[in-house]
Amino acid sequence: MHVQSVVEEECTGNGALACLARGYKADAALIPEPFAEQMVSAQLGVLWFQVHLKGLPTHVAYAGTGANAIEAAFPLIQALHDMEHRWNEAENRPPEYTHMDHALNLNIGKFQGGDWTSSVPAWAVFDVRMGLFPGQSLDAAKQEIEQIIRDAAQQNAFLRNSLPEIVYHGFHAEGYALSRDKSETATNAVASLETAHQSVTGTALTRESITATTDARFFGLYADTPALVYGPRAEAIHGFNERVELESLRRVTQTTALFIADWCGTEEA
Repeated sequence: MHVQSVVEEECTGNGALACLARGYKADAALIPEPFAEQMVSAQLGVLWFQVHLKGLPTHVAYAGTGANAIEAAFPLIQALHDMEHRWNEAENRPPEYTHMDHALNLNIGKFQGGDWTSSVPAWAVFDVRMGLFPGQSLDAAKQEIEQIIRDAAQQNAFLRNSLPEIVYHGFHAEGYALSRDKSETATNAVASLETAHQSVTGTALTRESITATTDARFFGLYADTPALVYGPRAEAIHGFNERVELESLRRVTQTTALFIADWCGTEEA
């Protein structure tokens, strides 16, 4: 049994990937992400990118002769949100997400721009997070995003001659669906976790598709290792006062111990 405590889960997943690249292998992986004592059956992919815009700075007294890079970003952001809505339409949802009207979320997570209050801003940068469905091509998604930004920029007199620059950074993550793994190993691992959960909680293990990503994708997609995500109840994730419920944490710890004992076997002390 390997216990791995890794960095970078929140922005790349490179910590888990580095462990795989170093040669650590297993028959199955268990990741204790806090998803309310449910097993994650599918997770989204995530793409991070920045959009860099240039403007033409002038004194605000002559603002009409300049080009405001901050205001030029607004139509581009709207065009990206229009894309978000298209991607979420019913005909684009895979089976794991047909019950969700809006599984894919686009988030403008950061916005910077300008240098001085009385100058028309010469630059702006905004950071975007966009979700993707399992099986959705990252390359095709990037091509569509780039085309949408170029098309929106053509509507701006300044930007059409100074096109925005798109920089990919951080997450470049494909979606992963454990539910699509029909191997004997995956079936046995899920059954073992179900039995452990039932023994501790007295209830059946719920399977759930989530609208975020986890490191499970590295094991499942690139290492032929079924990856089970199962952790405690949490509140205010990525918000103020993020926390997990202690009683839930105790139950998950007990379930994990039983799962390990069943999966790995035990020996007389």
